[in-house]
Amino acid sequence: MSSNVIPTTTLGAGGPGAGPVVGVQGLGCMGMSEFYGATDTAEALATLERALELGITLFDTADIYGSGHNEELIGPFVRANRDRVVLATKFAIERRDDDPAYRGIRNDPAYIHQAVDASLRRLGVDVIDLYYMHRRDPAVPLAESVGAMAELVAAGKVKYLGLSEVTGAELREAHAVHPITALQSEWSLFSRDVERSAVPTAAELGVTFVPYSPLGRGFLTGAFSNAGELSEGDFRKDQPRFTGDNASRNAALLTPVHKIAAAHGATAAQVALAWVQQRAEVHQLAVVPIPGTRKRTRLEENAAATALELSAEELAQLEPIAAQVAGDRYPDMSFTSAERE
Repeated sequence: MSSNVIPTTTLGAGGPGAGPVVGVQGLGCMGMSEFYGATDTAEALATLERALELGITLFDTADIYGSGHNEELIGPFVRANRDRVVLATKFAIERRDDDPAYRGIRNDPAYIHQAVDASLRRLGVDVIDLYYMHRRDPAVPLAESVGAMAELVAAGKVKYLGLSEVTGAELREAHAVHPITALQSEWSLFSRDVERSAVPTAAELGVTFVPYSPLGRGFLTGAFSNAGELSEGDFRKDQPRFTGDNASRNAALLTPVHKIAAAHGATAAQVALAWVQQRAEVHQLAVVPIPGTRKRTRLEENAAATALELSAEELAQLEPIAAQVAGDRYPDMSFTSAERE
């Protein structure tokens, strides 16, 4: 992998929420703190530095990752490179110290104001570039939540607003309250439910789509073929797609991915990322996937995918995969956009 800088795009280009220019691929930082087993902190921090060298400028975290640890971890890096880093973080998923398994959803205005101040303090910055509502609580009117987020912009604590796991109708409703710059939801060869309404609405409104888990949480790379291979503490052990018969059925779906990769002298991960990136052309919107990694070698592999162009014939070979995937994205799908379509 050379040091060539990856191409760029503008977040929210074409809409009233137009934001900063970023590399066409970002970096998901979640795994540096939690969810994927043990982490080498020194290597994780070196990965952040290498990302900037490659032109990756959108760095994605959230207050839930490590219960604030991830924001504290990347804070020094962000501050040292503040003029180059586009910082994205999120609120809405509440955890409890006395119950590690607890996950609550908070969208009320009081909580939003509390959450942003806590994130700013952990990150050690004066302003967050892109602030997402991580999950939607249908019990709280969307106008109230986005209205509170708009107050953060007015107060200078946040520059641009984002949403995660919302439907097209919800995105439109939110956008009418305050311009939404980015929509972050799961989108990959294995997960295409967002194409029903979220993607076309984002394209219409000029909202950039930020796919998380574009590598199917590592499954699309061939790094593992069954959750039983994963270490203790890895949350993928409980994901329906990676266990039992579902895992073996889904692993078999990767044959065309590996075939195309071999033809290009590429990896399965690069093919999966190239497919996501080419959704920009298919749906006529800006797409900035945020594959997560803790290693420079994987980062370089992922960044190289921005130069990989799949042919129409190859895209056609990949087209049927998502419809054949066995198992849901999460054990509990109640807080995903798919359940509210």
